[in-house]
Amino acid sequence: MQSRRRRYLWLILSASWLLLILLGAPRLRQLAIPPGLRHRTLTNWPRWLDQEILPSFVGPEELTKDPCPPSCSTHQRQSQRHGCLMETCFDTSRCQNQGFKVFVYPTGLTQPISEVHHKVLASIEGSRYHTADPEEACLFVLPGDALSPQLLPLWNGGQNHLIFHLHPGSWPDLGFDPGQAMVARASPTPETFRLGFDVSLPFFPESYPQRGGSRSQLAHLIPPPGEDLLAFEDHLDMWVTDSSNQRDQNDILIPSDHHGETIKGHRDGPCKQDYTTEQFEDQKRLNNSTFCFIPPNCHPGSFHLLQALKAGCIPVLLSRGWELPFSEVIDWGTAAIIIDERHLLQIRSALQGLPPARVLALRQQTQFLWDAYFASVEKMVHTTLEIIRDRIFPATSRPWLLWNAPPGGLLALPTFSTHLGDFPFYYLQHGSRPSGSFSALIWVGSLDQPPLKLIQEVAGSQHCAQILVLWSNDSPPPAQGQWPQTTMPLMVIEVKNKKSDRFFPYSTISTDAVLSLDAHSSLSTSEVDFAFVVWQSFPERIVGFQTRSHFWDETKGSWGYTDQKLNEFSVVLTAAAFYHRYYHNLFTHSLPAPLRDLVDELSACEDILMNFLVAEVTKLPPIKVPQRKPLQERPRTEQQSKDCINRFASWFGSMPLVHSKLRLDPVLFKDQVSVLRKKYRHLERL
Repeated sequence: MQSRRRRYLWLILSASWLLLILLGAPRLRQLAIPPGLRHRTLTNWPRWLDQEILPSFVGPEELTKDPCPPSCSTHQRQSQRHGCLMETCFDTSRCQNQGFKVFVYPTGLTQPISEVHHKVLASIEGSRYHTADPEEACLFVLPGDALSPQLLPLWNGGQNHLIFHLHPGSWPDLGFDPGQAMVARASPTPETFRLGFDVSLPFFPESYPQRGGSRSQLAHLIPPPGEDLLAFEDHLDMWVTDSSNQRDQNDILIPSDHHGETIKGHRDGPCKQDYTTEQFEDQKRLNNSTFCFIPPNCHPGSFHLLQALKAGCIPVLLSRGWELPFSEVIDWGTAAIIIDERHLLQIRSALQGLPPARVLALRQQTQFLWDAYFASVEKMVHTTLEIIRDRIFPATSRPWLLWNAPPGGLLALPTFSTHLGDFPFYYLQHGSRPSGSFSALIWVGSLDQPPLKLIQEVAGSQHCAQILVLWSNDSPPPAQGQWPQTTMPLMVIEVKNKKSDRFFPYSTISTDAVLSLDAHSSLSTSEVDFAFVVWQSFPERIVGFQTRSHFWDETKGSWGYTDQKLNEFSVVLTAAAFYHRYYHNLFTHSLPAPLRDLVDELSACEDILMNFLVAEVTKLPPIKVPQRKPLQERPRTEQQSKDCINRFASWFGSMPLVHSKLRLDPVLFKDQVSVLRKKYRHLERL
């Protein structure tokens, strides 16, 4: 009996030990692998539009990694072999006094330049970087890539010069020695690319839009069951799809040519150097595909990469072939499937094994990258310049997350901050909230009276931290003793009679939230309190009371603007609205000076331009909250508003305004219950 009992006990212990080994083996193997070699699992995804509706899949810690991969040392040696690094070939002392200013040489110094070069130069000359004075320039841009450096008076061996070389080829194919000049090169190969010095661009055709560009064309993030899995390019430069549609049946085809032979990562024959507009717009097959195989050793392969990003088709790339566009700041591993060319035959199993959550995350990122960096020539040029600026001023360079999470590096100005918690877009990732108080900015125009009653109502809010009166009246402001007595600071700032000054980033603004008011606005303390509570939940949007709407007028072929009370709206007037103070920085430092001058010239459109800017950044509509009685709007004709909205849409290259039907009311608002049960009971009194 004892022997049998010991035998059973021994079997139980052996089984338990075996089970422990089986369950613990993966963990033991993980512990045995050095941390730098472990496979990194994906957890959350950076914020994408409405965080509460769409879960995240990649955590911020994945985007804060060192942007320099392990192969950096190899590329650094290649850069040294070609003879240039930022430390050796760029004079940063020219940039310390005047900041990052860019001078463009006159086009008369070279032969007639291509249309795409004209778009590049126009994008620089219309930007905030441009200067017409070469003495204050930090960077000099050549008007083309076919000229003699001897014609450039400030060439100096190419130091502090930038050449846009938009026709891919081998090094050095410029017709002259670039010397110490940086080259923004389309589709460079690793052998021709000086990492940390040159900038990698995608190849794009002459017909590419200069500004605005078309929105991404992804219709659904999760592919339906009947969708093609893989699209690839055949030897006729046409996209074809794998229509086997048997993902669940474990039968996915590897891309092949018309002879049924498996593609080995290369193509025979010359690559096209340009594509017609019809070819560029014809993306029906890509829109119906989940993955797009990008040819690795064809220079216009990066153009196919742009096509895939626009369609939301996840690029499938081989790890060798060309330096990916803007790879210095973009983490392509979060938007594309990158496979070593030796593992080409494993593409089938790799794509089959991707869970829907990962497919969703990759598709999200393709759409973000397209809209943020590749939709137009202007965005690609500005991205190039901002990358160079971050190299010159490393102390204020953008963190990795700002480049790889919406709204992107172009709209996260490092001159404002490099701390994530200071921007209205990253509160959830950073685990913080906007401050619990606001600053009221009251604009007093030339015909306005001192807003004494409005100041008293705003000062009564428990969330008000300070009141700033922007005095743009022709008469002098009242003496200090003539203003209402408040428990918080009240400051009068005399400004010029320029409408754009109301959105200047005044250093005296000490809070995240700004309450923009006109002197003739009429709000109660309850209205202010409730609107601020709503804004705290949507800090990236404009939250206000009075709304307007835009529409497309078919008869006139232009945009219209209406103040009629409709069920939907797209504009919230800044005569009474909350928004984040960061938008003052974007308005003043991101929008080009000619656009702000246009606001001052028309003298009636600064609120529309602010709505354009916020909608362009967030891709979201404003939010309306209830009001007791309509606000008194300053005089502005309907034709003035139409002129504003059409001229702004022309400059942005598209219409960024988004319609909405959402209005947020307090709990029990207008309900037939006791007023004592309502928190904002005074909101319903007329």
